[in-house]
Amino acid sequence: MWKNTRSGWGLVSILLHWISAMAIIGLFALGWWMTGLGYYDSWYNLGPWWHRSIGMLLLFATFFRVVWRIANPVPVEKGHRLERLAAHLGHIGLYVLMLVVLVSGYLISTADGRGISVFDAFTVPAMISDLPNQATVAGQVHWYSALALILLAAGHTLAALKHHWVDRNDVLWRMVDPRRSRRP
Repeated sequence: MWKNTRSGWGLVSILLHWISAMAIIGLFALGWWMTGLGYYDSWYNLGPWWHRSIGMLLLFATFFRVVWRIANPVPVEKGHRLERLAAHLGHIGLYVLMLVVLVSGYLISTADGRGISVFDAFTVPAMISDLPNQATVAGQVHWYSALALILLAAGHTLAALKHHWVDRNDVLWRMVDPRRSRRP
């Protein structure tokens, strides 16, 4: 039940999927909201602190998720050949965009050479800093890749709903209930 099989996702993959989805949506909303904060707003420092802390935890979870996905079988894809190809490319795109968004966020926050405090529990050191215009370039990459990630995730959601409501197959259920996905 913890590991993936050729017929369904395991509990680890399911939890990582939904935690990542909630974190990405929350981080996007928080990041967009933060851009409108004024210097004297009470959330001016607190918002970015939450954003960076959750972002770093999501980066670690994403690295783990990639390793987990490589080490476990992937359930058989449903749909026609073109749908399976689109799903495969879409998943690659989601992983690449997640990593680009998270790494560019890291590069923004560490541009001055200081590490990132994660909920004041530990600090992730600045391994790359002082690149030319690091914060500005990383900021642009961060914003546009976050927009692309949200759009691709919306397409991913619509595809899952299409599988569930139109095709009436178990694609969505396989990412909800590890027991149900293993039924014949």
